[in-house]
Amino acid sequence: MQPIKEIFRALRSKNYRLFFFGQFVSLTGTWMTRIATIWLVYRLTHSAFFLGLVGFASQIPSFILTPVAGVIVDRLNLHRLVIVTQCLAMLQSALLAALALSGVISIGQILALNIFQGLIDSFDMPTRQSFMIHLIEDKQDLSNAIALNSSLVNGTRLIGPSLAGILIAASSEGICFLIDSLSYIAVIAALLAMDVTLPSRKRAHEHLFHGLKEGFRYVSGFVPIRAILLLLALVSLMGMPYAILMPIFADKILGGGPYRLGFLMGASGCGALLGALYLASRKSVIGLGRIIPQAAITFGIALIAFSFSRSFRLSLVIISLAGFGMMVEMAASNTLLQTIVDDDKRGRTMSFFAMSFTGMAPFGSLLAGTLAARIGAPGTLFFGGIVCILGAVLFMRRLPLLREKIRPIYLRKGILREAISGVDIATQLESTE
Repeated sequence: MQPIKEIFRALRSKNYRLFFFGQFVSLTGTWMTRIATIWLVYRLTHSAFFLGLVGFASQIPSFILTPVAGVIVDRLNLHRLVIVTQCLAMLQSALLAALALSGVISIGQILALNIFQGLIDSFDMPTRQSFMIHLIEDKQDLSNAIALNSSLVNGTRLIGPSLAGILIAASSEGICFLIDSLSYIAVIAALLAMDVTLPSRKRAHEHLFHGLKEGFRYVSGFVPIRAILLLLALVSLMGMPYAILMPIFADKILGGGPYRLGFLMGASGCGALLGALYLASRKSVIGLGRIIPQAAITFGIALIAFSFSRSFRLSLVIISLAGFGMMVEMAASNTLLQTIVDDDKRGRTMSFFAMSFTGMAPFGSLLAGTLAARIGAPGTLFFGGIVCILGAVLFMRRLPLLREKIRPIYLRKGILREAISGVDIATQLESTE
């Protein structure tokens, strides 16, 4: 039982435990809404372009506003801010449900509400990422908490799409939106039940632009952070939008409907869950620098293989491998960033993380929709997989420099000791990376 206890060790912290289980309910509803939205758009338009456009509308605010949001997050009370973002997200889902259930919903309304959700996400993601560190009583459990949070996202990604596929086939997309809006009650209740002691925040007197420029100078000037964010942005641009094209694969290529869409997205979530649990089982951040590009290569290979598959069962296996690679690359990047970032720049750094992860996705969605309309969905995934692999290879070539830059931080934080059993630290890093 000891390995199981190790995997879930961050749950020993009461506040994180409340956050974890509240998010479990809420995120299940969120994944139901995501699947219901793309199926609703596909049902209304049967257009790859509109699938990409709706994805673009929901994610473009993150690209534009998240860096500014990061400056604001570094100045405000994180606990209150995350409650506000969750309440607004509940409102957005309720509006979707009302329109869909009344039968008057249109593509224009879907686009507008997706933009609204994107505005919320611009503040929510860096807030939650910065807030999480304050929920952990033992800071040695931080990397485990990040990995568990990723496993939570993808455990619900396994459940939510499957439920959505069943409910859409049995009833309508509106039921999924309604359940999602109600699910936010759980996470809001959990947040209100927390007793969180946050460090006092200095009231910044400098102009907002100055804080933004300082944050950009920090993430662009420190080579490891810059390299991690660039690879993540590339994978998000060229690989992550595969989900936008899943209705086409489920319907036209694999000969199914919402059931098969739910199973495909569920299989992807299953692979991602396994990836997150793998990271949660690791006891140290050492070695993540090597794992990040390996996961990106795995993701790219899986996308290429999926583009050629015409068997539904084989596609389920391949897409689960894609989910595994995607999650390990993203969560390992998150963990490494959270470990090496300066505390006073955490909100801004995580805002650039959000911009790289979700902020590049709108351009990827638009690109994927446009390419799929011209060269087909399989060709689009094939091209995206090739680019992900090339980016990962370039990252691997820079690993020696990244290790050299990160080593002093690991030493200062006690993650590494200068010598272990007479072995030089450089040798240790080389063997574990």
